[in-house]
Amino acid sequence: MSPPGSVPTPVKSPVALWPYALANIGGVVAYLPLLTLLLPLKVEAISPGGRIALLSLIAVAGAITASGANILFGWLSDRSRRSGRGRRGWMAMALGGVCVSYALFAVATSPAAIVVAILCFQFAVNALLAPLMAIMAEEIPDSKRGMAGGLIALGNPAASGLSAWLVGEATLGADGRLLIVFLTIMACVLPLVARSRVAVSADAAIARTAPPPRRDFIVAGMSRLMIQVAAVVTQCYLLYYFETIVPSGEQADLPRWIGQVFTVAFVLPLPIALVLGRLADRIERRKYVLLLAALVAAGGLAAMALAQSREAGAAAFMLYTTGSSVFVALHSGLSFQLLPDPAHRGRDLGVYNLANTLPTLIGAALAWAFATPEDFSVVLLALALITVSGGLAILGVKTWR
Repeated sequence: MSPPGSVPTPVKSPVALWPYALANIGGVVAYLPLLTLLLPLKVEAISPGGRIALLSLIAVAGAITASGANILFGWLSDRSRRSGRGRRGWMAMALGGVCVSYALFAVATSPAAIVVAILCFQFAVNALLAPLMAIMAEEIPDSKRGMAGGLIALGNPAASGLSAWLVGEATLGADGRLLIVFLTIMACVLPLVARSRVAVSADAAIARTAPPPRRDFIVAGMSRLMIQVAAVVTQCYLLYYFETIVPSGEQADLPRWIGQVFTVAFVLPLPIALVLGRLADRIERRKYVLLLAALVAAGGLAAMALAQSREAGAAAFMLYTTGSSVFVALHSGLSFQLLPDPAHRGRDLGVYNLANTLPTLIGAALAWAFATPEDFSVVLLALALITVSGGLAILGVKTWR
């Protein structure tokens, strides 16, 4: 909230978008290292034979918690904004909750304790992410949202690079890794929390148009949901996937190596997402670019199903992440434009976030039903078909601003 008498500064250049991109990196760092590497490692240590079932249970329970928490804190931040207090206070409180949940995870030594820790974490991290997304929707003008979508793609490579470094530094220990993750989150998020609210005037042409129909909002959400199903499985179960194609005698360095693969895989799409995001700010239609990105992602999933070595699997995973990351980055800018009610951005974005959390339920169910500790090919082929469907669904969006 701006001090009395101050005049909020509008976002005028790509440089002014960096506080939002940095805060988004902090949000991704909050969950990506924990859920993709630290949690699977801990689950495998506690329950080696039942790791897929336990991780699936944690994913499902966490997704349900995340879904409710994101809508709740989006709605609460809407109320805070209407009362003049703004949304940033919720982000500040959420940082404390994330710290507590990390401590619970660090001391967990049983399946039940891990489940409780992750539920607390999902509640806290969504208290951070819900107001953050609403702030970005309010303060970034439509003319910059394509570029903002490209900058959002910075979150995954930054978080993946941190994950690779953490796994490689065996001297840190589990507690040291979590401490570094939390300090990184604070460094990324606090600049935006401390910044005064930015006022953005709507583009004149957009101000004269009616809000987009809720139908387009729903269609775009369904498209993203189908794309995100594969993201859940490939991120949560990637360690277990590589264990099916790498001989047991060569698996000692897998966590560190997968961290490096994650980093490269998420860095590769970055320049593509930035260029296409900038281009999207200049054109009226993006859906064919999004469809192409979905098809590339589906091709990568099919190649993962056929891979017989760690090198082939890594190359296929990188192909998948290139298409998926570009789709999600450009789709993020689109989602801000399709919000049907400016007075309820936080709530509507919380509902929209179901496209990120419900895929966890679907992905965990698919992994439990079709994946085994020895074979992930069937589930990967099913994910490829779902991803193609998600790309085709985006063609149903009719409103483009």
